[in-house]
Amino acid sequence: MSTPAPTRPVAGDANVRRHAIALTAGIFVVAYGTNVSTPFLVVYKERQELSQSATMAIFVVYVVGILGTLLIAGPMSDRFGRRPVVVPMVALSGVASLVMVAGRDDLHWLLAGRFLLGVVSGGVLGVGAAWLLELLGPGQAQRAAIATTVMTFAGFGAGPPISAVFDWLVPAPLVVPYIVHSGITFVVVAALIGVPETRRARPMPVQISLGVPPGARRSFVVIIVPAAIWVFAFPSTSFALFPVLVSDAVTGSKVAVAAGAGALTAWAGLAARPLVGRIGPRRALPAGMGMGVAGYAAGAIAFAADVWPLVLIAAPLLGAASGTITVGCLSLIGVMASDDRRGALTSSFYLLAYPGMAMPMLITTLGTVFSTSWALVGVTAVAALFAVAVAAATRTPAMPTGS
Repeated sequence: MSTPAPTRPVAGDANVRRHAIALTAGIFVVAYGTNVSTPFLVVYKERQELSQSATMAIFVVYVVGILGTLLIAGPMSDRFGRRPVVVPMVALSGVASLVMVAGRDDLHWLLAGRFLLGVVSGGVLGVGAAWLLELLGPGQAQRAAIATTVMTFAGFGAGPPISAVFDWLVPAPLVVPYIVHSGITFVVVAALIGVPETRRARPMPVQISLGVPPGARRSFVVIIVPAAIWVFAFPSTSFALFPVLVSDAVTGSKVAVAAGAGALTAWAGLAARPLVGRIGPRRALPAGMGMGVAGYAAGAIAFAADVWPLVLIAAPLLGAASGTITVGCLSLIGVMASDDRRGALTSSFYLLAYPGMAMPMLITTLGTVFSTSWALVGVTAVAALFAVAVAAATRTPAMPTGS
């Protein structure tokens, strides 16, 4: 039986707004679920007597789940449609939170839960962005990019402070936040079922593909690639590594400091969003890279000088960097993408971005070979080199504007 052609709604239609709200709620709840556990890294470290590397592994195993899914989720959505990928993955986010509850005293379950959260993110964020762009209709690339980024960073930002409140108010902080997230997730799934399909299933092979059109390959390589790899390298260091590195110097609640760093990182990503609209993606990308380098420098000084409040200064810089780069890249990708490979190309952006989540593990590993201070200095220097490369590439007149 053939699949009926999906309707292509007009962007201003009330039904489109309603469906867009449901879809962005799905993106939000997945992003929120990924950061429920972030403030508790220091708690898991002490509760299970974990090493610093094992603690970072809880965070980084998430990336392993993401990468495998991103390779196939975009092409699968181009072949079978957006809904068959996004809706089950959002439901799996709720299941993953329940696995995290089982991991409060067992590292293996904890790693399994984080892995599933990575699988979910790989399946929802890239394909969800493509679905939203198609739902809004032609000429809405920047609007869709902004909405996707806002809901992603709002979700990232909601997780840490809500978890910190639960840590303060409830007797089972390693259980209740995950149960709450799971319950919200299944409500959102019910709303998502009514969102119309925008990509008709078609008989084409599911091939692992970056989805980059031939005419956009140079732009993709010299602009998107060097910027995208820092999208999560900047914020992951802020909310997963810096609070752990300075935890011994914290005089108050370590969970509160970790939650504050996570919230500042994510909400600064939202606050930076209008910058792309004002100056355009080509100019915003170098600005975002510059903010990221400055945030790394502040975090390195915080650790070297044992001045933990500097972590709360680094956090908004790194969050703003990530938000600016995300909107800029997605805006350019919206212009580059062809209809039949939009899911693959959007997923390819996240495929480049998500390995940056392993930056905390990379820094701690380098720290065992050299020292953590020198590892931070080295990573900051590399980020500065990439910032220069992105600035040079975006000055080329032939590059797409994304507007």
